[in-house]
Amino acid sequence: MTFDVKDERMTGIRYDWQRIYELPCLCRRCHQFTVFVAEQSNIHDNHRLSAPDFFRDHEGSANDFVKVASYISLKDESAEEPPEHLPEPIKNVFVEGATCLAVECPNAAGAMFRVCVDIATRNMLPEGDVEGLTSKTRRDLGLRLPWLFQHGPLAADLRDLSQCIREDGNDGVHTGTLTLADAEDLRDFTRSLLKRLYTEPERLKVAAARRDERRKPRQ
Repeated sequence: MTFDVKDERMTGIRYDWQRIYELPCLCRRCHQFTVFVAEQSNIHDNHRLSAPDFFRDHEGSANDFVKVASYISLKDESAEEPPEHLPEPIKNVFVEGATCLAVECPNAAGAMFRVCVDIATRNMLPEGDVEGLTSKTRRDLGLRLPWLFQHGPLAADLRDLSQCIREDGNDGVHTGTLTLADAEDLRDFTRSLLKRLYTEPERLKVAAARRDERRKPRQ
């Protein structure tokens, strides 16, 4: 199937060279639009691709310069952005969970949000032998969270929201009976927890750095 590129928008750069585009394209057969997500193929094309409206003006095939990675669909329209400043592995899992929720796959979404919380809290436990902290508590997220709330690393005001992890999270993994409302509860707790652990501390660091920069002696 052949498409004509009608517009272009660069949405990002990966690896300091690879341009990522959204390209609205018109199908020559059905005359319907599709927005493709395309990735630059060759680093040596940087100069040519930097020209304004390159794809609209180019008379040859766009496939000589980019490869189609995906297309914009309902999942892109509805999925929400992850909290800021997340480690890449946690960010990727959250995005996967949000995408599953956007296309109404609550069991898959619930499992992914549970994985986010599991990864984020795994290293919060103290090392070595600690009274009341068993190997099962270390492994089992449903036991780990109450321990973290009881011993202080997690803020007490998140405790009520965390009930969904033990109740709904296990259902999503083992029995596949989650509703959309259950998955949304898991999403809300996961987002709140990740903001506390990663977003808010990093924002404070950024604010402190700006303050220090303002107070530097001017040359």
